[in-house]
Amino acid sequence: MLLNIRWLTVFVYMAQGNKGRFFPANPGKYKGNANNIVWRSNWELTFMNYCDNHSDVIEWSSEELQIPYYFQGDGKWHRYFPDFWMRVKSKVGVEEWIVEVKPKAQTQHPQTKKFKNPKTQLKETIEYTRNQAKWAAATKFCATRKWKFVILTEQDLYSRA
Repeated sequence: MLLNIRWLTVFVYMAQGNKGRFFPANPGKYKGNANNIVWRSNWELTFMNYCDNHSDVIEWSSEELQIPYYFQGDGKWHRYFPDFWMRVKSKVGVEEWIVEVKPKAQTQHPQTKKFKNPKTQLKETIEYTRNQAKWAAATKFCATRKWKFVILTEQDLYSRA
């Protein structure tokens, strides 16, 4: 669906891990401050390497774009910083994408899981609802620009192997 990222799955080994700075081999491809790129999971780090090194990726950025969204949980407007924006060469020409990298568990409603602690269920329900508001705003943002929005999970990454 996104691009041919078969090689990417070889390096994906955990959903969340440390965080650190990314230093691109091709800083000219990065749109933003190439000296201040932060990864927050090993999946994000792997995807950054993909963007930096794949020849079909023309330009990319990480958490440089902001999208306003309204969260009904607190009745306020907030800012969403998607994980990635990228401009890529495809069969139909040049496309722009917003990509969110999330564990599959965070894309599913928490009521489908069993929780021992009700506070944990409440916290996860609020976070799920917040993510839904962010992703709805991103979908609308992309539609007005004829961009594509995708959420990549470990299932998506592994299914390309």
